[in-house]
Amino acid sequence: MKNMINFYCGMLVLFCIILVLPYHVFAHFGMVIPSDSMIMQEDKRNVRVTLSFSHPFEMKGMELEKPSKFDVFFDGQKTDLLKTLKNTQVMGHTAWETDFSVKRPGVYIFSMEPVPYWEPAEDCFIVHYTKTIITAFGDDEGWDAEAGLKTEIVPLSKPFGLYAGNVFQGIVKFDGKPVPFAEVEIEYYNQDKKAEAPTEYMITQTIKADRNGVFTYAVPVAGWWGFSALNTADFKLKHEGEDKDVELGAVIWVRFHEWKSK
Repeated sequence: MKNMINFYCGMLVLFCIILVLPYHVFAHFGMVIPSDSMIMQEDKRNVRVTLSFSHPFEMKGMELEKPSKFDVFFDGQKTDLLKTLKNTQVMGHTAWETDFSVKRPGVYIFSMEPVPYWEPAEDCFIVHYTKTIITAFGDDEGWDAEAGLKTEIVPLSKPFGLYAGNVFQGIVKFDGKPVPFAEVEIEYYNQDKKAEAPTEYMITQTIKADRNGVFTYAVPVAGWWGFSALNTADFKLKHEGEDKDVELGAVIWVRFHEWKSK
């Protein structure tokens, strides 16, 4: 009896410790980052596109299996780029990259569908449909086109040629329909590791879309910013024989630039 009492007392103490410990689950972001978002006539015609999975503000990487799909959308046509991917490292973890030759003026939408990632801390799978948009040689028509992903953020602000301080707007869609009051997580890609958040609450900023699925955010500094709208899938996946929820993320990466003076 004494041993049982000691056991339950120990469990109670452990439970209390867990309750008072700070708990914060940092946001995951699929990442599709090109070497440039605006290709000018005098620039090189090749763009390096890097695919990874991480906590971008903290610069903590995670393993990214070779994606299920990697495509580029241009002029209403989709081209499969999966076979062009080569293994690389981002933040010390497995990532993928390709060199894409830009041959014609216009807007190019790069999108990735990853293999489902099991996240034990959240007891669910994660699939982030991730995209970014570049423009080439002065033609910027079609920047608001949809890529036809299971879930995606369709930009309402032109997703390139933006200054730090500009407002970015997008509409969250799931199966092609707007998602009312969708939750959108936002993080800065802290590439040089110089940015520091005053508290953990400011690593990932969170806003909500309106009843039409539209969200608005004013970016404070130049660099790459990720916007991720999260929804639970209408299907489950098996993990160790049990059905588990699947978090579907609609992610878009947008670059903002410093204001320059003569």
